[in-house]
Amino acid sequence: MIGRITGLLAAKQPPQVLVDVNGVGYEIDVPMSTFYNLPALGEKISLLTHLAIREDAHLLYGFGSEIERMAFRELLKVSGIGAKTALSVLSGLSVNDLAAAIAAQEIGRIVKVPGIGKKTAERLLLELKGRPVFAGAIAGAAPGGVSDDVRQALLALGYNERETTEAVRQLPPDLVVGEAIRQALRILSKT
Repeated sequence: MIGRITGLLAAKQPPQVLVDVNGVGYEIDVPMSTFYNLPALGEKISLLTHLAIREDAHLLYGFGSEIERMAFRELLKVSGIGAKTALSVLSGLSVNDLAAAIAAQEIGRIVKVPGIGKKTAERLLLELKGRPVFAGAIAGAAPGGVSDDVRQALLALGYNERETTEAVRQLPPDLVVGEAIRQALRILSKT
């Protein structure tokens, strides 16, 4: 099993990156949450990986954090969820958002992910409920808080999950909700 790849980022074309490790290029599929946090081309990168061996291919999937890789592996255990769908889920929702949707059994957030229909979302919520990975993600997340209020406000204004997450990530931590929303809107208007 290949557990981690460290090398130079040679190319990036969503959802795939090419990591050069001493002259050997590894093609690695990554969720968009990891893709958005990649360094510039030519810089050093380290990704945690999951190797999937199929009859016709050996595929590497890369993640920026251990919790993402653990969530990916849990998603693979759900019947009807393959690696591409699991990557799509992690691209559409952060692990904390997915954990919150599972805890609240909130099907609406799951069906917004491309490739996930109502039946698949119901099965996903049912099979993942109570799994320690997602319970730990909820415990590690700040309950409520300014960032959650800002995220909900931006989603209500029609921004997608990716834009919202990126804007909230760029905010200073000590803002009150009103000012945080104003700054997030300024950030989003520049993109």
